[in-house]
Amino acid sequence: MQIEAGNEGALHKKIHPIKRIHCGYACARRCKKSSRKKVCMRACKTCCARCKCVPPGTYGNKEVCPCYARLKTHGNKPKCP
Repeated sequence: MQIEAGNEGALHKKIHPIKRIHCGYACARRCKKSSRKKVCMRACKTCCARCKCVPPGTYGNKEVCPCYARLKTHGNKPKCP
């Protein structure tokens, strides 16, 4: 079997790396307008660690990250800011 120049990668299956999210940065952006930043950051980081995503903006947009929107507290209220 001979490999032509430039086709070395043709024999290897391409594996796309999992997109990593920096939860601290994403949650700081999400919680920047919150009146209770520490509470918001703690909840957001927990949600980010579980879901591997944080919706864009400071409010709403939870349809972008369904896992984030589904998480609830023990009182059945939304867990994630």
